Amino acid sequence: MPHTIVTDICEGVADCVGACPVACIHEGPGKNTKGTDWYWIDFDTCIDCGICLSVCPVEGAILAEERPELQKIPSTPSTPSTPSN
Repeated sequence: MPHTIVTDICEGVADCVGACPVACIHEGPGKNTKGTDWYWIDFDTCIDCGICLSVCPVEGAILAEERPELQKIPSTPSTPSTPSN
């Protein structure tokens, strides 16, 4: 089961981003209710390894279960642009 980053608890530390072996954690647009940067987990890519839980210093920011109601996901995730030929 994928993990969840609770949008309004996340403080944008981003230790989880570099630690994730499958690059499923992405920066969200704008700020959360705390006024900090925030991140989200792509549920379809997460392999449930738990590394994000072990490296996050913010208590309660990452949950070991899929809780989409607690995690904002941008309507269109940013993807790298590819040059057109």
